[in-house]
Amino acid sequence: MEISEHIQVVDREGRLLARAAAEAGTDAKVPTCPDWQVRDLLRHTGMVHRWAAAFITERRTSYRLGGELPDLDGEPLVEWFREGHAALVATLASAPPDVECWAFLPAPSPLAFWARRQANETTIHRVDAESARAGTPSPIDADFAVDGIEELLLGFHARERSRVRSDVPRVLRVRATDTPDGRSWTVRLSDGPPVTERGMAATADCEVSGPAARLYLALWNRLPFPQVTGDRALAALWQERSAIVMG
Repeated sequence: MEISEHIQVVDREGRLLARAAAEAGTDAKVPTCPDWQVRDLLRHTGMVHRWAAAFITERRTSYRLGGELPDLDGEPLVEWFREGHAALVATLASAPPDVECWAFLPAPSPLAFWARRQANETTIHRVDAESARAGTPSPIDADFAVDGIEELLLGFHARERSRVRSDVPRVLRVRATDTPDGRSWTVRLSDGPPVTERGMAATADCEVSGPAARLYLALWNRLPFPQVTGDRALAALWQERSAIVMG
């Protein structure tokens, strides 16, 4: 996906998140994040939006912690979130393509990294906000879901921080059933970080499959896997150990 497409996703998903949060109310529980209420979701995502924008606007070339969470609630908190989201979208849209700043996953450029990362960050937390509101969730485009799966498998879980490991080598296959090219990934598990390859291995110990958007949310532990064949313990291993540590 192009940077401009990721920025459009950030814009749309942030607006949907704010609307769902306002409709649910900040006291509402977040079923997809059982320890959170909507106020926690807004404070976290709003802080991350400001944190991300600051790397670009201030040309930060090394890691820095995010800012403090605001002591706001109710409608003032929703408005605080909206302000930070709008500033992030404006920052991404106006930044020069060759801007130099810190990033923590491989990407064609720092701007490409931040646009993609915040598109996924905002989409996942929009899903959280809509789970608190209940009702029909907003759809996720299959092409974007595939791109998000690749960020997760080829980016986050290629790092030493990934806890998805197995004492005995195993192979997990991830297969999208609704893409024209039959997109799939082979995830090789061992006592080191997972190694993911595009394409389908001839054999796998377990396969998780389904529509790309459902797989995307399942890999982020927002939904159960649509379909599991083979050793279900590998799917359970993913769900138990795949939580992401940022930075």
